[in-house]
Amino acid sequence: MPVITIRGYLGSGAPEIGKLVADNLNLDYVDRDIIAEVAKRLRWSKDGVEKKEMPPGTFLSKIVDALGHSYVPPAAYPTAYLPVWEIPLDDSSYLIGLNSVIKELAASQSIVIRGRGSQFILKDYPGVLHVLVAAPFELRLKRVIESMNLNEESAKKEIERFDSSHREFLKRYFKADSENPLYYDLTINSANFSYENAAAIIMQAIPFKK
Repeated sequence: MPVITIRGYLGSGAPEIGKLVADNLNLDYVDRDIIAEVAKRLRWSKDGVEKKEMPPGTFLSKIVDALGHSYVPPAAYPTAYLPVWEIPLDDSSYLIGLNSVIKELAASQSIVIRGRGSQFILKDYPGVLHVLVAAPFELRLKRVIESMNLNEESAKKEIERFDSSHREFLKRYFKADSENPLYYDLTINSANFSYENAAAIIMQAIPFKK
């Protein structure tokens, strides 16, 4: 089964497309919010996550296992999932923990991973398909206004906050320019395709990745 990384600008449709791919191929789908929530639960609970909450073999149990296999002390996990502007510049545990979790999850060979530098962490993994989803600013703005129930000015600020955070994240931890198309195998402009058609294009590309 495939491993796919997907990222996109706010309002591009990347999460919606990624979830469609995962649903259609019966793959697990993970984004930073899911990982962060489990990390918080591990930190808050003295005994970690109860087995009855995370039965062996379930998707969330895989994330718990990935967190547990990291060589970062549990107290460091919450730091690893803070917004990039809140992470101390000298926090070397961040990248160690993130690398460990992403690689453990990718080892399942049946997952769609959204963002969080996964295209760099898994760049040397054979057969992993790296996808970038883009869209014109005006379309992104329209989608953000509708999905987040914001006025135009607030939506513009949210887009700028998201985009700036992502650029800083990649620059700080991967020394990379998020605009470089060579980091991706496939780039889709979601202005020209429905989410369903974009997902179909990604699925068609999977067998051809070396």
